[in-house]
Amino acid sequence: MTLRNGLSEELNRQGNEHFSRGLYTDAYTCYAKALECDRLTGDQRALAATLGNLGNICAVSGRREMAQIHYQEVLELQKILGDEKGIGTTLGNLGNLRADAGEWDRAKAYYLEALDLMCKTHDEAGKAVLFSDLGLVAREAKEYEQAIGYYEQSLVLMRRLGNEGGVADAWRMIGRTFLLQRRYEDAIACCQTSQSIAERSHDELRAGGARYVLVQCYEELGKLREAADLLELVVQMDRKYQLPKLEENTKRLATLRAGLRGQGGAPPHRKAHV
Repeated sequence: MTLRNGLSEELNRQGNEHFSRGLYTDAYTCYAKALECDRLTGDQRALAATLGNLGNICAVSGRREMAQIHYQEVLELQKILGDEKGIGTTLGNLGNLRADAGEWDRAKAYYLEALDLMCKTHDEAGKAVLFSDLGLVAREAKEYEQAIGYYEQSLVLMRRLGNEGGVADAWRMIGRTFLLQRRYEDAIACCQTSQSIAERSHDELRAGGARYVLVQCYEELGKLREAADLLELVVQMDRKYQLPKLEENTKRLATLRAGLRGQGGAPPHRKAHV
């Protein structure tokens, strides 16, 4: 039994490594093998961990119903084990599934239930993420002030935890919400803060995310040169990491440049960053 438990742990470790590299098929294979071990040993904690990983891989692969089944089994195991912190995490994952499906009311119900448990267990890291999730739900409901309030609570916790990536994300999400309210100066200030934090951390993807929101701010203000300069950097990042919006953003950049030529100017040539 000890040997099988060790094998399950190793398979989950390998699966997590594949997951982090975006190799979802390989990750799923490892988790499925780990699940076989856990079913044989009857180790409920190991089983809950493996099922959680399977739920995560199904969720990111778009297999929401299968993810739901895995998370529900995890939830039942965590209730048996009395794992309140784990239950909070799983409820948050179930909320994410409903948010991905655009079922905002159901997502909010899961998130609020999770928040109650996270407050009880003092899960500050979990709350930091959950406040951002609640911000998204409020933003989708066009409850912009409530959304900003949730994002600000996430920002406070991310700062306290020293999570620079989370801080950058919170500033970007606040900026995006201001953009929806057409509060352009506030949106630009927030996104520039997000970009600066990401750049200091050498986090190209988060810096690109902040620039992407800035592009829309400048476009809506009619500042096409600023928008084109930033979008060019975004396209460079898309190309470097082969991101899914490469084609869309390349076409958008061409349209911006055409608009600038129509205004009698063109954006200055920028040397590509390797």
